Amino acid sequence: MENKHERAASDVLEGVVKDSGADYLTFLEIKTALHERGFGLVMLFFALPIIILPPGLTAIPAIPLVLFALQMVRGADSPWLPNWIGEKTIKRSTVAHVVVRASPRLKMVEKWLRPRFYFASSSGGEKIIGIFTMAFALSIMIPLPLTNFMPAIGISMMSLGLISKDGLAIVLGMVVGSVGITMTTMILFLGTEAATKVIFSMF
Repeated sequence: MENKHERAASDVLEGVVKDSGADYLTFLEIKTALHERGFGLVMLFFALPIIILPPGLTAIPAIPLVLFALQMVRGADSPWLPNWIGEKTIKRSTVAHVVVRASPRLKMVEKWLRPRFYFASSSGGEKIIGIFTMAFALSIMIPLPLTNFMPAIGISMMSLGLISKDGLAIVLGMVVGSVGITMTTMILFLGTEAATKVIFSMF
């Protein structure tokens, strides 16, 4: 990490759950709690549930990701949510469930993160990350099986890379998410069964 005194992303996410005693949290409250390090943390938070949600529910967290991606492309300094999204609520227990499941894996990944390949997390690099995030989030919004996991993993990896200024993690996230978009395209044109056969035939 760039600053040894900064809390790891996993610790910040756990704090969102522990610091609030409310039964429901608004998206604005969550964004405010995660705002301490720009886009990386808020993108990570909204990407993680997509990994475990069924296809029909992934559009809900994907909408803020689309908005954050647009803001990154435009060069915004910090994430912003309109009131109609910021006022949306989510059960604290649901947030806790996602964080508890994700935290051990995040801690494992965080051990390998370090500042490198700074070009990927520069201001120009952030705009490129925004473009990839936009593509991945739009792909996630398509309610098809097998299409959410890899784009969400890609966004999560890019987010962790932004937080730690690890360009390698950012590039790997772009690759993983792009593979996910390829799978989505194949399913759209070939159907789930045919696409699955093609994918497994590659290995």
